[in-house]
Amino acid sequence: MSPNGDVAVIVPARDERDRISATVQAAAELPGVDLVLVVDDGSRDQTQAIAERAGACVVRHAKARGKGAAMETGAEAVRLLDKQEGRAAPRHLLFLDADLGDTAQHAGPLAEPVRRGEADMTVAVFSSTVKLGGHGLVVSLSGAGINRATGWRPAQPLNGQRCLTRAAFDAARPIAAGFGAETALTIDLLRKGMRVTEVEVPLAHRATGTDWRAQLHRARQFADVSRALARRL
Repeated sequence: MSPNGDVAVIVPARDERDRISATVQAAAELPGVDLVLVVDDGSRDQTQAIAERAGACVVRHAKARGKGAAMETGAEAVRLLDKQEGRAAPRHLLFLDADLGDTAQHAGPLAEPVRRGEADMTVAVFSSTVKLGGHGLVVSLSGAGINRATGWRPAQPLNGQRCLTRAAFDAARPIAAGFGAETALTIDLLRKGMRVTEVEVPLAHRATGTDWRAQLHRARQFADVSRALARRL
């Protein structure tokens, strides 16, 4: 990790024992990162212990509360650490998904426009050919909703890899529940006149499945994005 860094990586995670160690270790080597914080959202496996062994600070939800709540918990934990350390300026917040594994080492460019003061939030566009998580219907719903609300349509509206200033994150609170968080973040910040920039990076998720668990995940995504949009359109 970078001494005197200005970026905290926040990793929402649930049942990610197979990839969390690689994700944490790769994130810790990113330029400007001096803190990797994993929010264990009610995992039933060894995610917490493995993340701690990999060098992350871990905050745990006893029960799963969803991605939006995990983002809020992580950001609050970083705020408290910033205050405890007496930092002159708060850390920027780089959110990475737990299943990125070794590809997290390529997330550095996401933070650079924020660190240079050129953007309030960056959103990743994966250059990998691996399919990005999220059913086409949900991606279309989110993209169309953001476009209707703001006049801008992001390339990958559901991408959870984002870097924000502390001021931008606070301006978007409360973060929308569950998988509606990314859609709501984009709309809320653009409506407040903040600068949102897309950055292409060679990151990759675990391949999306087609079994009943994957279908249930997509149904939850659709419901959460729909609720976030209903409150904003």
